[in-house]
Amino acid sequence: MNNAVANTARLLGAGLRALLVLTLVTGVIYPLLVTGIAQGLFHDKANGSEITADGKVVGSSLIGQSYNLPLKKGEKTPEADLKWFQGRPQNGLGTNSVNTRYKLILSGATNRSGDNKDLVAWVKAAKAAVVKDNSVAGHPVEPSRVPADAVTSSGSGLDPDISPRYADLQVHRVAARNHLPVTVVRNLVDEHTDGRTLGFIGEPRVNVLELNIALKDLVTKS
Repeated sequence: MNNAVANTARLLGAGLRALLVLTLVTGVIYPLLVTGIAQGLFHDKANGSEITADGKVVGSSLIGQSYNLPLKKGEKTPEADLKWFQGRPQNGLGTNSVNTRYKLILSGATNRSGDNKDLVAWVKAAKAAVVKDNSVAGHPVEPSRVPADAVTSSGSGLDPDISPRYADLQVHRVAARNHLPVTVVRNLVDEHTDGRTLGFIGEPRVNVLELNIALKDLVTKS
């Protein structure tokens, strides 16, 4: 009887020591080691690729933002604030989804076929809006100039980037709304255009948040 109790106590003690050691290694030492490596070698990515302006975090370079006017009484969808560069369309998962624009409850695409009547209607409406919003006096926008990313949402609905073509399409409107020379705004776009990753992956792109932060600084100084 005494031997049975002693063996049980010994096994329980060994199990408790193993639990404490494994908890220390896997629950404390390993997380601290991985966190230290991430902060030391990949600080920006480990912290969410934060973008700062005026000394505070204003967003992430990986997630798009809206640039809209305050919602008016009776409105369900706010109008775009056209003094800013605009990102991709809002219907990431469709107009009846919780993900109406960059709301991180869900992410995903419309999953509609190219001939789906709803998708066709969205694209046509988006194209007409892009032409109307970006046509300024002496510089009308031809429908043929509207790129695909101006009228379609991304696969996740959270894309922070637009193509240089779409950014360039908005230059005259942004310049007029902010009373800036067109050449200055176009140079700003060129300065914030990133090439293909490693020179061959993906497409050239413009981060809308970073571009609008630079635009705000330019307007403040002018």
